Amino acid sequence: MVKWKKGKRLPPETFDIPVKKIKSGWYSDKYFVRTREILKEDKKHSYVLMQVFTRKSGIVCGLDEAIAILKLCADRPDELKIKALHDGDKIKPMETVMIIEGDYSTFAHLETVYLGVIARPTAVATAVDRVVKAARGRQVLFFPARFDHYRVQTTDGYAAFISGALGVSTDAQGLWWGEKGLGTVPHGLIAAYNRDTLRASIAFDEYMPEDIQRIVLVDFENDCVEASLKVARVMGRRLWGVRLDTAENLRDKSVKGKNSYGVCPELVFKTRKALDREGFNYVNIIVSSGFDEEKIKHFIKLKVPFDAVGVGESLFKEKINFTADIVMVDGRPCAKVGRKYNPNPRLKLVR
Repeated sequence: MVKWKKGKRLPPETFDIPVKKIKSGWYSDKYFVRTREILKEDKKHSYVLMQVFTRKSGIVCGLDEAIAILKLCADRPDELKIKALHDGDKIKPMETVMIIEGDYSTFAHLETVYLGVIARPTAVATAVDRVVKAARGRQVLFFPARFDHYRVQTTDGYAAFISGALGVSTDAQGLWWGEKGLGTVPHGLIAAYNRDTLRASIAFDEYMPEDIQRIVLVDFENDCVEASLKVARVMGRRLWGVRLDTAENLRDKSVKGKNSYGVCPELVFKTRKALDREGFNYVNIIVSSGFDEEKIKHFIKLKVPFDAVGVGESLFKEKINFTADIVMVDGRPCAKVGRKYNPNPRLKLVR
């Protein structure tokens, strides 16, 4: 598997594209499929310049997959001229991110698909970028797999990675950049050991390979401080970190403050202090449950001592859509009213 590198494009074979179905128009808006049929029947071979843009700023992603769709699913793809930004580039509103030049009848049926594969990962990459910036050097873990269909995991994980997320929860999310999914001692395993966090952690430590980080969820009994200490006393330096995941409608036993529900600053401060007091200053603290950009900023402002943050559902709230317009036909301006050719010197020719 080819791994992604900044400024390099992932080759078309990376994406496992269903070429036959896309070529047939199965995933395309019907009017694009019919446009292709009409142009071919009428032997109308207009040479067009198609321009792709969005109305929002962000981190663009999905261009390599869009290029792959054009290369694999267009008629006579070698005759197309494609220029594009790179995945991971910052974009401004109305900036052209890609242009396609060629016989419109050979790629008219692909517009729905290539716009879609840019839209979703750009939205994810943009949301992750904001969270990473808010975290100011703390590790951001990409944990939203359970909130959407499993088939989008690879695209989502790739989008998160190019924006700076350093961990994913599934192998599928890390496929295109060569990473495996991270994992903690989960609530389910603790339940299977009759609510005993320590016993579940010992079993995890015994049966999992040594290269897997030992990270333990410590909120099962709603006493994160005590559970963290119990596990640290037994596992010692084999314990990489504890994860605080208290639900937002619960108050941990160790906290008393007015705004102390869920994973609150007071809970993190107390957990860190308790671990340090017994010499476990090497144990990392991961926070999760309800975290988004604003909550992370709040924790940073208060100088809450966390080392990593798991972010999930909030990363899917951003929406960024893309538009494609024909702006030139046979070398002459030919755009709908309100649109015009908007060249972008940042675009790179696709080889």
